[in-house]
Amino acid sequence: MLQLGRPGASTDVTADVVGVSRLSFETCNTFDLAPMGVGAWMRLGSLSGVARLRRYMPFKHNAARRHRIPRQRWRVTNWPAYEAGLRRCGDLTFWLDEASLAGWQAPSRSTPGGQPRYSDLAIELVLTLRLVFHLALRQAEAFSRSVLALLGLELAIPDHTTLSRRGRGFAGRHPRAVPHAGPMHLVLDSTGLQLFGQGEWDAQKHGRTRRQWRKLHLAVDADTGEIAAHVLTQGNADDAAQAPGLLGQAEGSVATVTADGAYDSDAVYQAATRQHGPPPDVVIPPRASAVPSTDDPAAQTPRDRHIRLVAERGRMGWQQATGYIRRNLVEMVCMQTTSSA
Repeated sequence: MLQLGRPGASTDVTADVVGVSRLSFETCNTFDLAPMGVGAWMRLGSLSGVARLRRYMPFKHNAARRHRIPRQRWRVTNWPAYEAGLRRCGDLTFWLDEASLAGWQAPSRSTPGGQPRYSDLAIELVLTLRLVFHLALRQAEAFSRSVLALLGLELAIPDHTTLSRRGRGFAGRHPRAVPHAGPMHLVLDSTGLQLFGQGEWDAQKHGRTRRQWRKLHLAVDADTGEIAAHVLTQGNADDAAQAPGLLGQAEGSVATVTADGAYDSDAVYQAATRQHGPPPDVVIPPRASAVPSTDDPAAQTPRDRHIRLVAERGRMGWQQATGYIRRNLVEMVCMQTTSSA
């Protein structure tokens, strides 16, 4: 279902399409599973995907012995709420406030040349709809015109040639995470991106070139699910070497830095100590062969304390004690990023 309307308008329109000046999807699903409850909610934005999934992570160090453990059979006990959450996945709301309508036309300029007809806000709105619904330029033009017609607005829509020309100015923009008052809990990870094009076709057809990959390194805020920092490197770049750059891009104070075993390096711990304010807690699983650098409890480093805690409680106990399950959030963001690229 789609709800179209303007704040303060006398009537709202309900139709099969919907939109907003600030476009957002909201989905709330709650699963009551027996014997253990698992809660999940997902929020997807127009430029950056946001998701949170709370569950227990698989313990890969026991993978060789888990075949003897029978698979747990879960049973959904709240079908009405579960089905209602699935139906809400299709709800979409599109709002155009009065300020957006007033700034639809571009202001006149005194410099030589033709006068622009549409403001950057109008171009950005149509391009956002195109990005969200995976439309071509001509389809995005027609879709935006139909949405404004359902809203009862008589506004001119940029044609596809204008969108193509003006859209180049948005190519260099990078979305910025909205800062919040408290310190951030950053989760670091990376994902691979495969390059497609003529070279890829030649490689498959004639075997002339090898497939090319790039690696996208992400720092995700565990509280909001937003991408706080990103670095794009070659496919053979080391994950731990990109941690200083990711932490340097993060705005505001950082409370914790969580990453997988690929970031178990002195460079990550040293980069964390250079953050503004109190140094954050680094939660990285040490290698299986790791040993403490000293036996003196007063002189132990954060990595030494992780090694000692793993030896005392095991990997499972260490994950639960340190909140390592936050790392599952960045796995979801990486999956959404690669699927929408």
